[in-house]
Amino acid sequence: MPNFFVPPAISGLFALRSTWAIAPIEPNLSINDPVWNDPGYFQTEKCWVTAKNDAKFLYLALDVVADTSNDTGTNDYFWLTFDTDENKAISANIDINYGLYPNNPNKLGLQKYLGPNTWTGLSIPPESEVRMEFGPSPKSNVAHRIWKFKIALSEINASLISLSGPPFTCFGFRVNSSNPTFTANYPTNFSSSFASLYKLIFATKPTTAPSDLGPVIGTVGLIPTTRIGANGKATTAASYYVAVTNAAFGGVLNLIANRVTLTSLINNLGATKYRILHAEPGSANFTPLVSAWTNYRWNGSDYIPEAFAADANNQYVLPSLGLEYSIDDLLVQFSTYGMTTGLHQFKLEFFKADGVTSVTATPQVVGLYIDNMLPVVKIESIKHGTTEVTACAIETIGAAPDGINFKITANDPEGNLLRYKFYANYGENQSINIHTQDYATAVPAGSDWNGVTNFTVPSSPSPWRPPITCAYSFVIAAYARTTNGYSYIGYVSYFRNLTLLLG
Repeated sequence: MPNFFVPPAISGLFALRSTWAIAPIEPNLSINDPVWNDPGYFQTEKCWVTAKNDAKFLYLALDVVADTSNDTGTNDYFWLTFDTDENKAISANIDINYGLYPNNPNKLGLQKYLGPNTWTGLSIPPESEVRMEFGPSPKSNVAHRIWKFKIALSEINASLISLSGPPFTCFGFRVNSSNPTFTANYPTNFSSSFASLYKLIFATKPTTAPSDLGPVIGTVGLIPTTRIGANGKATTAASYYVAVTNAAFGGVLNLIANRVTLTSLINNLGATKYRILHAEPGSANFTPLVSAWTNYRWNGSDYIPEAFAADANNQYVLPSLGLEYSIDDLLVQFSTYGMTTGLHQFKLEFFKADGVTSVTATPQVVGLYIDNMLPVVKIESIKHGTTEVTACAIETIGAAPDGINFKITANDPEGNLLRYKFYANYGENQSINIHTQDYATAVPAGSDWNGVTNFTVPSSPSPWRPPITCAYSFVIAAYARTTNGYSYIGYVSYFRNLTLLLG
């Protein structure tokens, strides 16, 4: 199916479909590099928009074919807006606009909307980047200006997991040129109203090497079942779409079939139905897993919902190979919330149309360690000398080396802690790190990690001194080493506020 559309002069929410980026696309790579091949795209009067994505980034290019003057440093710029809460309205201090720092075509700035055509000042985004290119592109042999973006999905509040339809974001943009002179907004007046922003649907279908896929259940989300150990935890390469290490599973999971196996079962063996069997931790008794979900089928112009559920025999109809879904070959989507923490096992049975005649498939049992428990975090104590500094206190800190000490807990009883961070927020959008520890450096690879309990920080320098007189919010935050197959999930924090005066 094509990934192309031409928006009309007044746009509704038309769907531009991004395509999967097989390899990360660094902005310094030319738009003519093969990594940009086969993108999603659309055309406006002044430029083409090109889109690809992976599990972490949206790779977007504004291919401004109308700007043919190489006059860097003049009034050539862009705006790139995202409706991060997807409510089709401008939300103050939430929705994002990216722009350029003045006279610097390769320095990306981030600002938040305060209202229609009103923004905060520019700040440097944590991960996103831009690079300007001037030259030919696949859309024009005449040299012209091209803006190439690497936008972190986390910055625009986007994710590849969605229970209400294909994952998407809504966006609008401006391109401005001084020679020839034009200012073009798409859609018109997008910065004053989000009602008609364009809809960009993210790709969720990477190409996974057949050798990585399990024989029947090929992946859990984007994680190949061959990368799941006997303990039910997953480890993938650092360069993989979803990089995880000894990660448990949780949240809502998608079990996705091996397409080659599925094709053979349907076309060669006559399978039309299947049943999913599930065993609780420590049990050898498999019983049917019953769930209902919605997948979204492409109808040529948009994705439409299609419901799936088990029949009276706890069987499901195999997905059609000739149709395109937002999640192809989806066998089941189910919630793990409420499941017992521990190693669960899953397997499939296949049947012909009568629901009785069985069809033999390669035996496969997938073990998944389910853990939806969040780490335990707490600031056990904040002491100035031997005196506990309670919440909302106003404490005077004397001359150096006077300061304060902390005892913190960031503990995961199941051993599935990813990292914890103890830091202080103060002033106007200022933050200072006090102590951080990460799974990768805390224990040998493949081991479980519980974290710390009643742990004294800082160890050096000790005690800790505030940088200025101010009100401080001390925060201990922890992240679980648990994945839904698309990213790590599970975050918890705890804070204590007080005022510190430097004497």
